[in-house]
Amino acid sequence: MKTNRITRKSTEALVLGAILTALVVILQMLGTFIRFGAFQVSLVLIPIVLGASKCGVRVGAWLGFVFGLVVLLNGDAALFLAVNVAGTIITVLLKGILCGLAAGIVYKSLEKYNGLLAVIAAAFVCPVVNTSVFLLGCFVFFMDSADAIASTIGMNVSGMALFWALAMGNFFLEIATNVVLSPVIVRVLKIEKKNKI
Repeated sequence: MKTNRITRKSTEALVLGAILTALVVILQMLGTFIRFGAFQVSLVLIPIVLGASKCGVRVGAWLGFVFGLVVLLNGDAALFLAVNVAGTIITVLLKGILCGLAAGIVYKSLEKYNGLLAVIAAAFVCPVVNTSVFLLGCFVFFMDSADAIASTIGMNVSGMALFWALAMGNFFLEIATNVVLSPVIVRVLKIEKKNKI
């Protein structure tokens, strides 16, 4: 009986992980076309938070990796790839993996106290880690090229100001969408738990 429950739970996590993987790919591809001014509206962190919350830390990290891979393949990182290929790959993959990992860890740590708080905290931490790793990668790999990157995109700034400008617009949009849509994630988790009873 216990083995059947474990197998069923593993199968459910595998199926949900596969569905969320496809959703991450679709949302990241659509994000290329959905813009708020100069910034992309990124909804891709929502399925990462859902996967990390529902399926665990490893699935969160996997979904973050898929997010990073799609960013590299669909041309979203082309500006940075032209400057430093290795630095871009490391930064993009690391920020994706770590944001999914962090969301899973935060959710798991808080879930036993309050499910809503756990999801909101995970939804908040995910873009914080994503943006922080992006800024760290910019500092490590792209500081010497900041002026050239700024002139390429027509911004009259230099140094970290360029990277802060690029990161903060997306960050605030990601925080807003994640935290606003967190109750939806909680609702999905509650519906799933009710179906198990």
